[in-house]
Amino acid sequence: MADDGDRNEVNWVAEYKRILLRVLDLRPSGMRQRLADALGANRSFVSQITNPAYPVPIPPRHVELIFDACRFPDAERRAFLEAYERAHPGRLQQPHRPSPHLRHVTLYVPDLNDPAKNAELDKMLSDMAARIAGLIAGATDDDEKE
Repeated sequence: MADDGDRNEVNWVAEYKRILLRVLDLRPSGMRQRLADALGANRSFVSQITNPAYPVPIPPRHVELIFDACRFPDAERRAFLEAYERAHPGRLQQPHRPSPHLRHVTLYVPDLNDPAKNAELDKMLSDMAARIAGLIAGATDDDEKE
């Protein structure tokens, strides 16, 4: 386990990020993109939550999604949870609104022979999927209120 040098204390945020990074490094290429998709985020967010040098904490609502998407081995899961609990005591036990559980889907669409148009189409499809997920999550919330 690493320490922050100045105070000779363990930097637990950096520690759980190191564990996540080690797990990701053992997975096939494309795992960071699949993780970003599962979290409903972009790859830069995944870079921030996996880089021990960045102090950005992993939100508690993402922890189970990360375990599922990355297929965390039991020993690494226990070590991650211990470091997370030391970094953020009690946060995992606090009620939080769960993120919709997302899954990766591959679509085959026509190539528009224009990188800008292809990027626009990709963004439109991604935005539409996110809006549908939000609509479903909203419907679920409304159903629970009745």
